[in-house]
Amino acid sequence: MKTCMNDKVKFGLTIVLIAMVGLLAAAWAITVERTAPLLEPRPFTPPYPSSFSFRGDLEIFYIAKTVISSINLTLVIILLGTYVNLYRKTKSEFVIGLIVFALVLLLYTVVSNPIVIYLAGFRPFGLGPFAMLPDMFALLALGVLLYLTLKY
Repeated sequence: MKTCMNDKVKFGLTIVLIAMVGLLAAAWAITVERTAPLLEPRPFTPPYPSSFSFRGDLEIFYIAKTVISSINLTLVIILLGTYVNLYRKTKSEFVIGLIVFALVLLLYTVVSNPIVIYLAGFRPFGLGPFAMLPDMFALLALGVLLYLTLKY
């Protein structure tokens, strides 16, 4: 009975943490994206000519990518912590493989996060819905992996 309650509390705290990260990422993305009006032509950054612009790249896709990517980062950190804790208990070689997998996925989520891209001085543009689709698929896979990890 006590283990079941601890699992429910752990799952609830995980959901609350994911929601908080998603809300913070959305707030950050909305404040940053307000500098570019929706559906307005935006000039490409040099070396392109200043008269060259791109129409129809909705910022909502990049806001969604920021939220999804930040949630993915949170999920990977939770998974990594769980796998390290599991390795301390079992010393299993399979768990070492899971740790390496989680570390590689952590690197992916860090470098694909628009917050990191923005802090590095770059701006994404021209991808449309394809800006967020890879992160949505990763979110689905991470959600299943986290659910199975926390369940068993």
